[in-house]
Amino acid sequence: MEAVIILVFVMGYLAITLEHSIKIDKLIPALVMMAICWACIALGLETFPEWFDSGKHALLENFGLLEHEEKTHLMEETLLHHLGKTSEILVFLLGAMTIVEIIDYFDGFATIKGFIKTKKKTKILWIFSVLAFILSAIIDNLTATIVLVSILQKIVRDRNTRIWYAGLIIIAANAGGAWSPIGDVTTTMLWIGKKVTTGNLIAYLFIPSFFCMAVPSLIASFLPAFKGDLDIEEAEEKPKSRFSSTMLYLGLGAIVFVPIFKMITHLPPYVGMMLSLGVVAIFAEIYSSSKFSLTEVDSTESDAHAHHSPVHYSLSKIELPSILFFLGILMAVAALESLGILFGAADWLRASTPQLGTEIEAGGVSDLVIMFLGVGSAVIDNVPLVAASLGMFSEPLDHQLWHFIAFSAGTGGSMLIIGSAAGVVAMGMEKIDFFWYLRKISWLALIGFVVGSAVFMVMRGIL
Repeated sequence: MEAVIILVFVMGYLAITLEHSIKIDKLIPALVMMAICWACIALGLETFPEWFDSGKHALLENFGLLEHEEKTHLMEETLLHHLGKTSEILVFLLGAMTIVEIIDYFDGFATIKGFIKTKKKTKILWIFSVLAFILSAIIDNLTATIVLVSILQKIVRDRNTRIWYAGLIIIAANAGGAWSPIGDVTTTMLWIGKKVTTGNLIAYLFIPSFFCMAVPSLIASFLPAFKGDLDIEEAEEKPKSRFSSTMLYLGLGAIVFVPIFKMITHLPPYVGMMLSLGVVAIFAEIYSSSKFSLTEVDSTESDAHAHHSPVHYSLSKIELPSILFFLGILMAVAALESLGILFGAADWLRASTPQLGTEIEAGGVSDLVIMFLGVGSAVIDNVPLVAASLGMFSEPLDHQLWHFIAFSAGTGGSMLIIGSAAGVVAMGMEKIDFFWYLRKISWLALIGFVVGSAVFMVMRGIL
């Protein structure tokens, strides 16, 4: 039965990877794969020799000797445990996405658009790269990419020029998300899973991530595509809402508050995110009421907003398919972890992979293994790779292994446009061709990844 479960997982993985070729949304194979894997576990419960007890974080060697009722009870407890841990991530993401949509409801990101005053292509490249690097650390790399590509579409008319900027935004957004616990789903998973702390994650990864963003941007600034000036559309004189700036700073501040709340209270991050969402929602309702308290609705307010609460409207705009995809893939990986399959894979990696430079730990995992994870995240979604690593390795909190995994999985996905959520959303928004990105942008992302990895290895020896 284990072979069947692995086969189902591999087939589901392939369907996710080939999403654009087979024209089936990756959400569907993720959910089907999760359901079938757990169904196979339930049907073949008597045949499994060992079981991973998630509560005790240890393999139960005598699992095969237990009675059927005990095995069933243990399976149900394990399933509930993984559902709880996965739900922590999903509820956190729902809160963050809703806050960002509330900011957008008030046209808060128009404030960022107003910062761009130059027409020089290289300066605009650096503005967008730095904005992507910073914003992705605050509102996550997926949302930062959506925001910046949306702004880009409003100020750059030529699509052929725009897709070059979009490519560098992908690299910068993934680099920025790697050093923040709320910047990328994978770092959020490691943070919530108590593998990294906020302070050490930033200390170890900020500089490597900066080089991962800066080096490709520096090289790109010498390319013909970024020479000369742009024909930029003039920005609107004022945003649609007079509360735009207020909601932007309030929303971003509320999201940044979440790690602080966790450090003070030691509660799971989703609790702080719900508090932040509640505070932002209060101000959103107050400001929304003030807009409609006049004799007529403000003429600049869109019809889409006219009859909606800003919170309800924002909840209707969040990306629920992504949330369900994460549910499917994380629970499918949990199935493999429960059977101890991932631990066998970890032992094989440790034994068969040659060493590269300084090893993370004597007798432990080589740097090359973690870099392979980074390259793998370009081919396969980085969420299941990091989810698998959580079950494969048992190093303690803030071990250098987890920091390197956060960097590799976060930035390695930039090497292919389908390798990260930021790349996929930019691909959809700008209709970027897979092979165009492979020819024009992938080599820049590879250079940034290698340089950032080298800087991490150097810093690891210093800190």
